[in-house]
Amino acid sequence: MKLFKNKWLLVTGLVFVTFSLIACDNSKTGTSDKVTIEYFNQKKEMSQVIQEIAKDFEAENPKIHVEVIDVPNAGEVIKTRVLAGDVPDVINLYPQSIELQEWAKAGYLEDLTNEPYLENIKNNYAQRFAVNDKVYSIPLTANVYGFYYNKTAFDKMNLTAPKTWSEFQKLTTDIEKQGKVPFAIAGTEGWTLNGYHQLALATVAGGGTEANDIWRFSKINGISADDPNMQGDFNRLDLLRKSGAMQKNWQGASYNDTVVTFTKGDALIMPNGSWAMPMINSQNPDFEVATFPFPADKADKSLTIGAGDLALSISATSDHKKEARQFIEYMSTPKAMQKYYDADGSPCAVKGVIEHNADSPLNGLTNLAFTDRHLVWLAKDWNSENDFYTLTINYLHNGNKKVMVDALNAFFNPMKADGK
Repeated sequence: MKLFKNKWLLVTGLVFVTFSLIACDNSKTGTSDKVTIEYFNQKKEMSQVIQEIAKDFEAENPKIHVEVIDVPNAGEVIKTRVLAGDVPDVINLYPQSIELQEWAKAGYLEDLTNEPYLENIKNNYAQRFAVNDKVYSIPLTANVYGFYYNKTAFDKMNLTAPKTWSEFQKLTTDIEKQGKVPFAIAGTEGWTLNGYHQLALATVAGGGTEANDIWRFSKINGISADDPNMQGDFNRLDLLRKSGAMQKNWQGASYNDTVVTFTKGDALIMPNGSWAMPMINSQNPDFEVATFPFPADKADKSLTIGAGDLALSISATSDHKKEARQFIEYMSTPKAMQKYYDADGSPCAVKGVIEHNADSPLNGLTNLAFTDRHLVWLAKDWNSENDFYTLTINYLHNGNKKVMVDALNAFFNPMKADGK
């Protein structure tokens, strides 16, 4: 009898401990039926705002918790996770990227073509990134690329933002004549000149499609230094190579170094994208910042380039697709994206968001957003980019046209087997 009693006490004790552990675990998640969705973030500079928006969503959807994942080298981490089959529920993927295209075709991403919240996106912008006519990414903002400039210094020096390429050439000469450095350049991070080089050719050739016809879709070894379009491309790159055009030690400068050079006033122009604006603001420059697009030969042909920036996809293997859809639907509302825009300032694709374009330093670029003068990154039709960054920087170092053309052919030749 005593043995039976001891056994009964042991069993009831174990039940009590087990129940206590379950109760303790539930206390971490609030209730046992609360769902956690994982949001993989690549916009590190906007992490705090995204966290705030996630909490706003949770307040309206108390049975859903959004875990915002921020990791170093996010681009490489998400590749590893997707290949391992560990795909986050909601992912910030750049919609023009080769990764999104490949993962969509491979079935890793959910088809969002018929989602009702696509109606919240301006000018059918999501459809511009369709893969086989299906939408796998909801672009909520776009980035734009061009030139930041020190408007305060320009005004003091009686200089104005250029509207044509010839005006741009004269501007840089005038800056140097007055003892100032025109450009802040990140020599160790060639991606910062990706937009410069793509726009250089696009403004000569007449657009993004025309530029890719010269580079990506020409014949094998078809890129020639004698091509007039390539001569125009060299001419635009050579603007940076002029003696005194770039800050001292530009070769060793990082992206951060370049922003600091610009915000200290040590160089008056910085080629970069709208993503640099939060970092510029964090440096508290004591001058007015403004922007202008990449000038073409004619004033009404200047261009900017970019793509969806904050753009969201859903894992096709998610166990919580309903909740993931609810979160993206919330993110595509003016309420959520007004908070994001007020901190970021990049063009917003969500209808109803009040954009302060006239007062924004980015106004010189954002007034072209979502128009036919806002090109999508040419790499949408490429299968890699890194070697392109390298050959661009190498040309700034050596100015060797043959070497660059050979590098361009070597870079694009393997892609050409796929055709157009």
